[in-house]
Amino acid sequence: MEHRNPPLDVAEAPPLPEAAVALQQRLSEKTAVIGVIGLGYVGLPLAVEYAGRGFRTLGIDLDSERVLRLNAGQNYNPDLDDALVRRLVETGCLRAADHVEGLAGADVVFICVPTPVTEHKDPDTSYIRRATEALAPHLHRGQLVVLKSTTYPNTTEGLVQPILERVARERGLVLGRDYFLAFSPERIDPGNRQFTTANTPVVVGGVTAACTEVAATALAQIVAHVHRVSSPKVAEMEKLLENIFRSVNIALVNELARLCDRMGGVSVWEVIEAASTKPFGFMPFYPGPGLGGHCIPIDPYYLSWLARRYDFETSFITLSARVNEEMPFYVVEKVVEALARQGVRLAEARVLLLGAAFKKNVDDTRHSPSEKVLALLCRKGVGEVAYSDPHVPVFRVPLAEGVRTFEGIALTAEAVASFDVVVLLTDHDAFPYDEIARQARYIIDTRNAFARVANPAATIKVLGGGAF
Repeated sequence: MEHRNPPLDVAEAPPLPEAAVALQQRLSEKTAVIGVIGLGYVGLPLAVEYAGRGFRTLGIDLDSERVLRLNAGQNYNPDLDDALVRRLVETGCLRAADHVEGLAGADVVFICVPTPVTEHKDPDTSYIRRATEALAPHLHRGQLVVLKSTTYPNTTEGLVQPILERVARERGLVLGRDYFLAFSPERIDPGNRQFTTANTPVVVGGVTAACTEVAATALAQIVAHVHRVSSPKVAEMEKLLENIFRSVNIALVNELARLCDRMGGVSVWEVIEAASTKPFGFMPFYPGPGLGGHCIPIDPYYLSWLARRYDFETSFITLSARVNEEMPFYVVEKVVEALARQGVRLAEARVLLLGAAFKKNVDDTRHSPSEKVLALLCRKGVGEVAYSDPHVPVFRVPLAEGVRTFEGIALTAEAVASFDVVVLLTDHDAFPYDEIARQARYIIDTRNAFARVANPAATIKVLGGGAF
């Protein structure tokens, strides 16, 4: 197991405190107990990885149904192997609970809870606060706490640390000597079969040097490459940079796509393909109907909120987020235009959306642009809006009158032909593109997925294609 970039030369590094050495020993012997708070897209793969390496692992989640399913050996994460999860539960290496009492015996606790934004786009760290407050009474000597939830710099030290320290002082525990705290950002990419929890390098920064070393040892039990940084703040900012880098570059191509449509005769997809032939100094990003997932739509606002506290305006980053947020509106505008070209009144129109998930080949609908597109079409008074997604059988969408549950339809030839406009929002591999192109009357393609179809019968307009 490799530890990268030690903060000090081995000869200069101060000796680790006794509690740190003892915890490292338990980790190396696999006698340490691992706790994971939050068993979602981040927490469950993490728990399974530790359990699979022979560590007794306890997962905590407030969703009682999720806990019951897991304790019955039922996997609910499509990126994990069903048989592996079942075996880990059956052997007792992995179990779940909807309360934190079991963490009293945990040596290492990972906090993997959601970090959304409020309606005003300010950070909502309430999940982190509640998880820490629930964990704090069970803090004990030799315990390591690692926050993995994506957040703004100073959350670990400014929010988590004070909660733990109130209990620690009462028990005579000193941070960095008796217990340890660090931040290590998650790097989960749903649906990615190449890079998983085990083979994706991780970053870690502890509140003290000892905290960093202990956390690095814990992470090295399941990850080959652990990169140390000087503090939790650096690790927290690094995670924001990862995601904002993508947000900014996607905004760039989204804006270029709209420009190409305005100009006409230039396809941004062909432009990107040509630019990608340059072997240095260029990385391809692609336009689409908007951003989804937990991190990329959220992180720019975490950073802009933090910047305002320092009288600093992240104008470039905030503008990029707004460009991306405008894309669902742009798509809906083009749907309305397509209906008008066909002489179909909105109240009588039938629109089919292909894809509810935020990215291809997954069932994750968090912040999916499909949700916004569907809601906007309903708001405009489109007579019927339906969707189809092989990975998402049921889609719950907040509308003006409340949350409405949509059920996905089967893509029969008759069904496809019955809609005035078909909108491709998520380019799942399972969609029968050739058949859809033969049966549909009019297709709006926001992912350039129908480029592979030869001689389509339908009228196909591609976002950024120069004729959208």
